[in-house]
Amino acid sequence: MPRLLGVDIPNDKKTWISLTYLYGVGPAVARELCVKVGIDQDRPASEIHEDELSRLAGLLESEYTVEGPLRRQLSQNIQRLNRITCYRGLRHRRGLPVRGQRTRTNARTRKGPKKTVAGKKGVKDLR
Repeated sequence: MPRLLGVDIPNDKKTWISLTYLYGVGPAVARELCVKVGIDQDRPASEIHEDELSRLAGLLESEYTVEGPLRRQLSQNIQRLNRITCYRGLRHRRGLPVRGQRTRTNARTRKGPKKTVAGKKGVKDLR
């Protein structure tokens, strides 16, 4: 199993699909990487040679923000929003949707499981 930037990429899949296992590398970037390094993108990842792996790693570190630095950058951006107490920062802090989605219904992914609140029972009219 080839190891690239601290991540084991799967052997049995095509090279471009295996590269998408890296955080921050999608299908388009993976295909672009294969072309730049000169690797056949349809070849299984197990057939990548060490020199090709080192060229891939060098290209990823020099031209792209992936894995650890990308995660760090995203968390710093969210911390900055929290620190300046803008609306988006408050939404992040409260764990609510950030981009204007409705919360009266839906938003279960951000809000978590339902917390049922007991409602008042209606007063019966005894006339």
